[in-house]
Amino acid sequence: MSPRTPSLGTVQETLLIPLYGRAVEHRKPEPALRDPRAEELVAALDYDFSRFDGLPSLTGTVLRTVLFDHWTRQFLDEHPAGTVVEIGTGLNTRYERVDNGRAHWFDLDLPDVIELRRAFFPETARRRMIAASLTDDDWLDAVAGRADGPCFFSAEAVLPFLEEDEVRRLAERLARRFPGSRLALDSNSPEVVAAQDGHDALSKVEARLRWACADIGVVTTWLPGIAVAGSHTLADLPEDVYLALPAEHRRTIDDLARQRLPQVEGYRMHLLRLP
Repeated sequence: MSPRTPSLGTVQETLLIPLYGRAVEHRKPEPALRDPRAEELVAALDYDFSRFDGLPSLTGTVLRTVLFDHWTRQFLDEHPAGTVVEIGTGLNTRYERVDNGRAHWFDLDLPDVIELRRAFFPETARRRMIAASLTDDDWLDAVAGRADGPCFFSAEAVLPFLEEDEVRRLAERLARRFPGSRLALDSNSPEVVAAQDGHDALSKVEARLRWACADIGVVTTWLPGIAVAGSHTLADLPEDVYLALPAEHRRTIDDLARQRLPQVEGYRMHLLRLP
């Protein structure tokens, strides 16, 4: 089979960065995560991934994914037959890493991404794909028709490309339709957003960040009962996540913690509990 050329929109192209990060990580003798599918997908795509070679952000995308995997596992430990929704799923392979054999999964993304995704991933009785914008309402109905109880919504490297009012509306809609659910997301400080043209990875693509979040505590003003259950930088991961990493990654994190770089301090990953 000849390599498939991805035809993606400007923001959608950014999904190839974490995909490549996981593929590169998988090749290491002691990786933070194993992802053979990521390596297969990189080999199957006709795309110049070499533009991302050696970028520090690749390790950052892997550590972010490790944390989001951790939060997903925690949810499934509490709700083994629960529902996981990957918002802006891209070519993520969290299902392959985390699925417990009982949960229901929805992979949500824009039509061009889902078209590409269908070339590599099959749907099953427990795993469905939805081609829609996260700002639409129809996909909420599809999830509500399957979900029985709280859901885990994972929005990894997605919401920073929206405006704040769009992020707020999403949180409000999820809280209304799926009370007691959790939402994992990431955010960037105004300083990081202002300096993004010099970012090692974003400078290689055309997509630009739009949501500047100085303090994730703002979400508690959006809707009564929203709570921040966790908020971490790449240099301040939960202790159990940090201790499970290979020694090389722990040393990298320790170095980041000592340096207190503005671009590291200004990027955070959050877990919200919806009312």
